[in-house]
Amino acid sequence: MEILRETNTRNARRRLRVFTLPPFPFSAVYRSLGLLFVFTLSPFPFSPVTRCFAQKVVDKMVATVNAGVLPECRQICLITYSDLLWQLALQPNTPLDSPTSIDLNRALHLLIDQRLILQEAEKLPSIAPTSEEIKTARDELVKAFPSPAEFQQRLQQVGLTAEKLDEILEQRLRIEKYLDFRFRNFVVITQKEIADYYKDIYVPRLKARAPGQIVPTLEEARVEIERILTEAKIESDTDAFLDNARERAEIVTLNAV
Repeated sequence: MEILRETNTRNARRRLRVFTLPPFPFSAVYRSLGLLFVFTLSPFPFSPVTRCFAQKVVDKMVATVNAGVLPECRQICLITYSDLLWQLALQPNTPLDSPTSIDLNRALHLLIDQRLILQEAEKLPSIAPTSEEIKTARDELVKAFPSPAEFQQRLQQVGLTAEKLDEILEQRLRIEKYLDFRFRNFVVITQKEIADYYKDIYVPRLKARAPGQIVPTLEEARVEIERILTEAKIESDTDAFLDNARERAEIVTLNAV
């Protein structure tokens, strides 16, 4: 059914919205001179490794998120150029050769939002993903690409190791769990909202797309409509949360991209 496919697409978009590349605004930014440094990519980007067969790249610090506010922020306060490349590499159909400033800045804005959520999520150790959940997320991510070989080629091109990939997936799962914990449990959909959506949107849209098709009754469509409205409210609440978090955050740009 067309509307059911739309529902599935909406759900997938909501779950991945902090992992894809929407044009988020970038506010509260202070520019200063950043430090350019060279390191060898390893499972931990700043390890003092002197001998390694991984790809060597020139990296630079791009931005910090609440680095001066959180006493024990660790790596999630820092965004490097490699972080931007890794984000692009995990985005299907996104070119990796000579990425444009537009793509890099979209990735930067996305990563800032991810870090803002992650800094809150880390306050809840109970939502830490299991190794099995990380493996499942990795398998699902591979399916988004034309082939496992192409996926591996993209990782190698940007020096993204298996260990670092699992770390990124662990963070993404933690973000998802936090958003569900914070917003999904508090969503209330009234019977009037369901009835209004059925009358004003569901039925007219179905008739426009499939003239002559038998329209499901309100009772038959109730579960689907409730799911649509729930995801819409979670998305709206997430947007409001991020707007507030950006306003309060200390975001510092160290190097333009």
